[in-house]
This record gives sequence, structure tokens and C-alpha cells, in this order.
Amino acid sequence: MLTSLRALPRAACRLSSINLFHGRSRQNYATEAKIPINIMEVGPRDGLQNEKGVIPVDVKVELIEKLGLAGCQLIEAGSFVSPKWVPQMAGTGEIISRMHRLPDVHYGVLVPNQKGLEGLLSVLNSYNASPDSDSTPPPSDEISIFTAATDAFTRANLNTSINESLAKLAPVAKQALDKGLRVRGYVSVAIVCPYTGQVDYKKVREVAKELLNMGCYEISLGDTVGRGTPTQVAEMLEEVKKELPVERLAGHFHDTFGTAVANVFTALEHGVRTIDSSVGGLGGCPYSPGATGNVATEDVLYALKNSKYTVIGTEYGKGTIDLDKMTEIGWWISEKLGRESISRAGRALRAKKIRDAEMVADGEVRAKL
Repeated sequence: MLTSLRALPRAACRLSSINLFHGRSRQNYATEAKIPINIMEVGPRDGLQNEKGVIPVDVKVELIEKLGLAGCQLIEAGSFVSPKWVPQMAGTGEIISRMHRLPDVHYGVLVPNQKGLEGLLSVLNSYNASPDSDSTPPPSDEISIFTAATDAFTRANLNTSINESLAKLAPVAKQALDKGLRVRGYVSVAIVCPYTGQVDYKKVREVAKELLNMGCYEISLGDTVGRGTPTQVAEMLEEVKKELPVERLAGHFHDTFGTAVANVFTALEHGVRTIDSSVGGLGGCPYSPGATGNVATEDVLYALKNSKYTVIGTEYGKGTIDLDKMTEIGWWISEKLGRESISRAGRALRAKKIRDAEMVADGEVRAKL
């Protein structure tokens, strides 16, 4: 069972060094330095924003805290958007203020515009004026800004063109940087647009470069529709890499056609070192009809076992992100939402756990007979 964050002494929250030699394989990866990669856990934001029912603030707070205890060090905690348009993101300010925050874990929030940034800064101002500011990490130290690679999707999502959205985002990024916040950028529909079809990868490169020039430390390229194939991902990345350093890129893949894990490995082979994923495969896109959830964090972690890559995490995941804990979290939040986890690895691991428990119980009964 997951330990409660609030039961841990503060001294236990310090992070330990990362072991880059975890795991074994026939390729003798155990004796070779592995390639470290990051996972941006987007479940609390991208994973929940398209839910139909109301999710209590307490549940969102507990989800973020559980993810921290599983070893996640990059967590997208919410979004400062209008609750009129995205009702599930209501209360983000309260959530990031209430949750128990671990040191050296980045809790990012999405801000679509100047008003969204002002909402976050208001929360941070209250934190800075509180007596807890000297002893607890801030509610957030990072924002994400977003646009898309087609005008059609940008108009559906932001009611602006690409150029108009970039013009509005530039001062938001500058002010955030001036306030000492990290800024991350998203480019949606980097492969296929639900309104215009195949995307021009040159446009993806141009938009990503604009975000980079604004000061974004990383640009996440999204297969928002989940129709991308490994071949398309490779072609897109080759085009974007013509002007952007690959170490500044991240991959964001939805699993509509079941190709997300394959696309993750394609991105890694092309030098991408950050992958966005969502516990339990939560997610979807309200502006992309038929799009299913993000690639499940559990599926990514399982697929990377015994590979040449190692996922960076905190001491709570023993230097990585704990797959068993993430499986528990995926089922817990899915049940809170009234359904089963859609993570393939999560379902298999849970079934095995139940079967093993039944075998132990059966053995105990037989021993007494």
C-alpha cells in the first residue's frame, strides 16, 4: 500500500542520487551506463481535463501526492483555464496550495493566456506572504504554454490563428521567466489534425522554434489524435531537428490506434529524452473526436524494463518511478472515475497480483486440511 505523504518526516523528503545501472538484460545493460530519460506525468491535468463527471478536489490532491510517492519528479498538477470551458480544471489554485509538496519535484501547471498566469501568480504571492514559505516548496515552479501546428485546431482550441496565439503567448512566457518560473511549450497535432488531416512537419518545426525562442526549456510535440505511426514520428522529428536541438524536445503520444508505445521508442531512438504519459492511460482531447487517452505511464515503464534506458525518479521509486505503485494508482484513480484502468500493463500486473493472492490463500487452506 502507498504510504501517506503527510505521515513522512520532512527529512525523508530529500532525494537520493540516481542509480543509472538498474536492471539486467541479455545485452549486458547491467554493466553499462544506461541512457537516462524523464517522464512527465500528465495524468492530473491532461488525464482528467476531459472527464464528464465532477472530480472532488480531495481526489485530485491525493492523486498528485500518490504520484510523488511513486517516484514521479515531473508532475503536471493542473491548469489555470476558465472552468466554463474546462470544468474539471476548476480549483487548481486550491489543489496546488493544499497538496503536500516534495522538494526537487516540479509541479507544473498549464496556462493558456495572461489571465491564467495571473491566477498562478496570485497563488504564489499568497504563498510568499505566508510563514510556510521558508519551510515548504512553492505550489508550482513551472508553467506550460500551448499552441498547435494547424490554424484549424488552434481556432477550435483557442479561437485564434497560430500566429495570433504565438503573439499572445510571448508576453506570458516573458513574465513567467521574469518571475523565476520554468516555461515549457506544447505543440498539438504534430502528426495529424482532426480537421485538416496530415500535418506539414515544416510547420511543426516553425512553431516549435517560436516557442523555443520565447524561452521554453522544452517543447513537447503532441500526437493529439493518436493516429501517428513510428514512421511518421521519425519523419516529423527529423524535420524538427533541422533547427531545434533534440535534447530540447519531448514526445506526447495518445494511444487511439495502439501505436503510442512504439512511437515512444521511435522518439527515444531519435534522441528525445522526455516522454509525456498519463497514469492509467487517462486522457483524451475534447477537440479531437474519437481520440483516446495518453499513453499509459505503466505501459511505458513496463516496455522500458531491461532496455538501454532508465527512467529518472526520486528516492520513493528507488531512483526511478515504481511500476507497482503506478499500477496501484492507475487502478485507484480509474475506480474513482467509475471504470477500469485502460493500461495494458496495469491490467496484466493487477490480474497477476490477484491470482498470486488467491494461490497463497488456497495454499493456506490446503495446509490446514
